[in-house]
Amino acid sequence: MLFDTHVHLNADQFEEDLEETIERAQEAGVQYMTVVGFDRKTIPKAMEIAERYENIYAAVGWHPVDAIDMTDEDLQWIEELSQHPKVVAIGEMGLDYHWDKSPKDVQKEVFRKQIRLAKKVKMPIIIHNREATDDIVEVLKEENAAEVGGIMHCYSGPVEIAQECIDMNFMISLGGPVTFKNAKLPKEVAKAVDLKHLLVETDCPFLAPHPNRGKRNEPAYVKLVAEQIAELKGISYEEVSETTTSNALEFFGIQSQ
Repeated sequence: MLFDTHVHLNADQFEEDLEETIERAQEAGVQYMTVVGFDRKTIPKAMEIAERYENIYAAVGWHPVDAIDMTDEDLQWIEELSQHPKVVAIGEMGLDYHWDKSPKDVQKEVFRKQIRLAKKVKMPIIIHNREATDDIVEVLKEENAAEVGGIMHCYSGPVEIAQECIDMNFMISLGGPVTFKNAKLPKEVAKAVDLKHLLVETDCPFLAPHPNRGKRNEPAYVKLVAEQIAELKGISYEEVSETTTSNALEFFGIQSQ
């Protein structure tokens, strides 16, 4: 049994075969998923999918790339949706310095607002980080994000920063890159971080794991991530799948079916 903690089944890439994609995931042992909505287009789709499928849950937040577009009304909308029984986290949120659509100061302001909202509604957060590790950690500390905790989504940083995040009540989630031959840091993290602090994800349709790299990613492939972690740790696939699923259920506050 697996829990893919970060999927974008609400993306256009799944418009034609959503049902089949979910069936393939179930056949691969993926029993639970969290579909992430991060703007005005993807949030309603995330909610729709979570409401339609029993073991699919939703996270709602605002992506840093589009921080410049977020209004007070959007923040209020996210707060209202946080009360929905199928919403289990606020996010994804964070900082993305790769793209230059939203200035860094605007990204930080929107990031801080969402952390404060999460603390208000007492929900964990999902962190998007691209080329902004130091600033992410600084904001999390300044805003006392440890109060609600969260997930370092598709973590790609060093072991030392992972441990800093764990100390702030965050889970470390590994995705497709841990299977890439040249991905040194995710492999080191998979080996070093105690399994009780790890989650698995696909971030589909992006970052498909080896040997599907370059193709559309989908939740069924999270099994390849779990298998790679098991190999790196020298433990069984069953232990990785069972423990990461248990971790996710506890983290999201979901009763096992």
